[in-house]
Amino acid sequence: MTKDSKKHGHAKDGVSQKRKTHDEHIDDDIVVQDFKDTFKSEGEHLVKTVFPQKIIELEEIHKPATKKRKHEHTVQGTEVLALPNGPCPINKKLCEISEQLKPYIRDLIDHSNTIKMWISFLIPKIEDGNNFGVSIQEETLGEARQVESEAATYLDQISRYFISRGKLVSKVAKYPHLDDYRQSVRELDEKEYFSLRLTSAELRNHYASLHDLIMKNFEKILKPRNANAEALY
Repeated sequence: MTKDSKKHGHAKDGVSQKRKTHDEHIDDDIVVQDFKDTFKSEGEHLVKTVFPQKIIELEEIHKPATKKRKHEHTVQGTEVLALPNGPCPINKKLCEISEQLKPYIRDLIDHSNTIKMWISFLIPKIEDGNNFGVSIQEETLGEARQVESEAATYLDQISRYFISRGKLVSKVAKYPHLDDYRQSVRELDEKEYFSLRLTSAELRNHYASLHDLIMKNFEKILKPRNANAEALY
């Protein structure tokens, strides 16, 4: 094989390698664009369909909580000390409410994150002027971030309640003659009940406020530049 033919072969290999790399980049771009498009379609679906459903469901959960509740006194001094029936039971009513709310808390975290990404992908490239619609997008984006952050604290609040209650029950077991510890368990249960009731209202309100803000500015969020330009004429 001559030197010229070797050079020609290397050149062809280089061209084919570049073409392969170029095709791979195109494939990556398509995958990324599909990823963005998925968020865009899912974001609109959440706002128009899922958010109203969640508001109604959470309102139904919150309404029964307004009725007068009989408080459970699961801790009874020497019985806890001796533990004749095995483990000291948890407050079943509060546990049921917590388990009912947890899926809604997780959904709100996921949904607010999706809304955040949806709006981020709709923000146009940075340009001078004509940024009124972009400012609305950024304000809505900030609201979604705040909702996501606050929703995450609700899960932490539930776990902290069980830790605190466990410590108080252990005190009752150790000092069964002190009524203050028994009363503190009842007070903690009462506090957690109202806290969970407030959580159900806050979950509903977060969905409602996000839905209201987005729907009022829906066109400006989808097309920030065009919406501002049309408003000028």
